[in-house]
Amino acid sequence: MIKTIEGIYQDGQIHLTQLPQDISDRSQFLVTFLDPGKIDPTKLRQLIDQLETIAGIGQGFEELNAGQTRPIGDFFQEMQQKYGISG
Repeated sequence: MIKTIEGIYQDGQIHLTQLPQDISDRSQFLVTFLDPGKIDPTKLRQLIDQLETIAGIGQGFEELNAGQTRPIGDFFQEMQQKYGISG
């Protein structure tokens, strides 16, 4: 799982602007220092979205490899019933 949380580095310490949710006490993390004069908020948001997408794809592969999938026909049948679509 990838979760992005902003923070401030001051006096040799990292201060988070919010506390992470659903994170265990011993979670690993990476710190990236950004140059405040060169940050484009739109591009930063796009990068975060891309990282979260990559993490989601990785999770999908993990589920696939663990056999946590179902046949596509079952999915189609469920969606047809749920939304009243005739096949």
